[in-house]
Amino acid sequence: MIRKPNLDHQKTARILVAGSGPAGLIAALGFAEAGFAVTLVGPEAGGFDGRTTALMNPALKVLERLRILDEVRSKAAPLKVMRIVDATGRLIRSPVVTFRASEIGEDEFGLNLPNSALNAALARAVAAHSGIEWRKSMVETWRLEAGHAHAVLADGSEVTASLAVAADGRLSPARAAAGISTSARSLPQAALVLNFGHRSEHAFTSTEFHTETGPFTQVPLPGNRSSLVWVVEPETAKELAALDDATLSMRVEQRMQSMLGRVSVEPGRQVYPLSGVTPRRFARNRVALVGEAAHVFPPIGAQGLNLGIRDIDDLIGIALENETDPGAVKALAAYDFRRRPDILARSSAVNLLNMSLLSDMLPAQMARSAGLGVLGGFAPLRAFFMREGLRPGSGFAALAGGLRKQVRR
Repeated sequence: MIRKPNLDHQKTARILVAGSGPAGLIAALGFAEAGFAVTLVGPEAGGFDGRTTALMNPALKVLERLRILDEVRSKAAPLKVMRIVDATGRLIRSPVVTFRASEIGEDEFGLNLPNSALNAALARAVAAHSGIEWRKSMVETWRLEAGHAHAVLADGSEVTASLAVAADGRLSPARAAAGISTSARSLPQAALVLNFGHRSEHAFTSTEFHTETGPFTQVPLPGNRSSLVWVVEPETAKELAALDDATLSMRVEQRMQSMLGRVSVEPGRQVYPLSGVTPRRFARNRVALVGEAAHVFPPIGAQGLNLGIRDIDDLIGIALENETDPGAVKALAAYDFRRRPDILARSSAVNLLNMSLLSDMLPAQMARSAGLGVLGGFAPLRAFFMREGLRPGSGFAALAGGLRKQVRR
């Protein structure tokens, strides 16, 4: 958990955050709130971004502590129900699986936030924070030494810090400079991203349709509007993006089986090629990886930035335990050890499910159908997965609590 700063004990170690996307902005704010001197390096976001991000309750609590949540809540929609629908035409199909937040005593799983609103609120908070120096330039070269990390910027200036936080994306120059190798693979998929209006109410329900090319995921926005991530083959994504509004609206409605009635796509379509990246390590040579520098996988199950915020939370906690030198070998080893199980478990599960969608092999179809069938039909297992999806370890904690109650009886 990100701690509040101890104003009587300002940390002497400087933190350099490379990257000014949402993960970088959150990292800069979190470290500054924890009392560290922070230099953020990266330009302000520019250009159109029509994407949205589904943030689960634990991530929202971090935004609340950083005094961001109230500013963006009115532009977001709650996620109360999440549903998986097998929309493949294959021989073996899975039953519909519905997850309700009320089953685990929650009002909602989280909020679906427009990236433009979230990024703007984070940028304003960073600019106003007295503990953050924002250098709106790019890192040109890295020099990583035993005692410090040095970054030479494109504007000719230099930043020296105890710890460099690599929030600089899936290609991460900081990760490369630290000598951290990756397992990377291109996927035969691309995501078409857009927002659309619809005639019927979504009832704060997100539906992930599983297709032969990947997920087609509708996520609610305020009013009778939703965001869409449609994963298809790259050439198909280009063809869909080039369609006129009326034709694309009809295609979206057909794929959704008219569940929300008449659909009307909004201006602004974006296509993103998909890939997978897993670093061999998550910290080395004064550099710690967070966000997409630490994990890249297909958009299934609303994991991306939620996982990145857990990276940041854990890194700040370890930095506070090593506040005189948060970039020391001991601190980075502790971070790698703490993040490895969560990152590998989440990325492996998402990649396995994605592969099962793309596979025409009968055993893969049978395994996916059987797994989702058990999940849909067995409430305790469903509750376990919902709790684990929100907070790693909370599903096991609930099971242990239930066993203790049984023993007492």
